[in-house]
Amino acid sequence: MSDTSKAELILDARNATGESPVWHAAEQALYWVDIPARKLNCWTLATGQQTSWLAPEMLACIAPMAAANGWIAGTESGIFQLTPQADEQLGFESLAPVSHALQGMRFNDGRCDRQGRFLAGTMLINMAAGARAGCVYSYQKDSAMTKLLDGFITPNGMAFSPDGRTMYLSDSHPSVQSVWAFDYDTTTGTPSNRQLFIDMNPLPGRPDGAAVDADGCYWICGNDAGLVHRFTPGGKLDRSLSVPVKKPAMCAFGGPGLDTLFVTSIRPEGIDLSDQPLAGGVFALRPGVRGLPEPAFQN
Repeated sequence: MSDTSKAELILDARNATGESPVWHAAEQALYWVDIPARKLNCWTLATGQQTSWLAPEMLACIAPMAAANGWIAGTESGIFQLTPQADEQLGFESLAPVSHALQGMRFNDGRCDRQGRFLAGTMLINMAAGARAGCVYSYQKDSAMTKLLDGFITPNGMAFSPDGRTMYLSDSHPSVQSVWAFDYDTTTGTPSNRQLFIDMNPLPGRPDGAAVDADGCYWICGNDAGLVHRFTPGGKLDRSLSVPVKKPAMCAFGGPGLDTLFVTSIRPEGIDLSDQPLAGGVFALRPGVRGLPEPAFQN
């Protein structure tokens, strides 16, 4: 069923690819990245002001760091620590390089598990090639990256159940459009027993970025369909919320009560946007459920 809850425009950001929204509770602020623009962005609830920091290479996914005033990020060449500074300069420190299978790859979707490990997937930037070169890596403090999974075109939709024992992962490439659930060993940080959770092919939109609410339901952006879908832990479509753009990219719970669902989006180049002038914007939905605090990287 389709929910008619109206999306509120938070910021007409005009992001080329707005991704990885994360609510920072201590700052009461939303952070996210614009991948091709190489920008880390922040919107502060109290003032409505936006701040941006430019990185030396593309930023794809971020998570807060527990013991530092900064962020861990998956980029083009590896895992980095980002330190936003008052003069809009961005500290950019390498934590772990990555050896990609092909030229022209970068990290894509990622986040921390409930124990504070950073997990992220890689992809070939040229999605049209359909190369199954994408891998999912895990990174912990003072260690090399560990490859957990491979064989993906566009790994996406990573999220964890409230107890951390189920890991969700999608492949948003048009030829795949599937979401899987894995048993996740919270002690070792190892996924196993991959099972199809959602076949998105008959549903509107490709499975992009995701979030899990306090009830354990899985929210995922239906890219190309202008929808954000909620699925029960059993994989049943529960509802779909509309946003006024065709390409919502990722969602995240935030706000003082974690009852706002923020949605970032994509502003495609070279097409007529007269029917979606707010493409690339950041939106807020009131879904009637609460989310969970985003885990920080245990550094």
